[in-house]
Amino acid sequence: MANTFSAAFVKTSGGWSGAEVDLRDSEIVDDFGDAVVEALGLAGDELALLCVEVEDEWFSIVRYRGDEEPRVFLSDAHAILSDHLGELFAEFAGVAPDKEATELGVRPAGDFELLSDLGVTSEELLELSMEEGMLPADILSVLAERLSFADELDRLR
Repeated sequence: MANTFSAAFVKTSGGWSGAEVDLRDSEIVDDFGDAVVEALGLAGDELALLCVEVEDEWFSIVRYRGDEEPRVFLSDAHAILSDHLGELFAEFAGVAPDKEATELGVRPAGDFELLSDLGVTSEELLELSMEEGMLPADILSVLAERLSFADELDRLR
């Protein structure tokens, strides 16, 4: 499996709190949510974000809140080719396993609006994702800074 970093963050009245999340044993996309709940000790309607970066290849953000359907953004649909985790995230983002589409370049997928109410528009998210020369870790750092959990992200890395 590629070098992967994954952490979840929960928004509390005092800011954000985070924990590293182990996704290695995930077999289906529902396992991601279970891992987030376990890592953060979620009890109800808290807003939680799962941030995943895989080497210099791709990143994903999944938004969880209570019983709402999870919302996912995947920076590059090519993740489908990376490994089992990439396949799961691509499936989660609604990407069909089309090997021929891999020659189209970077293709973000999923819910581009999942951070809009937190201050990151879909345009900003797409622009960051497609910016030449920015690595997934850099993009997640910028997003964490914008959402005010950069210190937690740095602590976990």
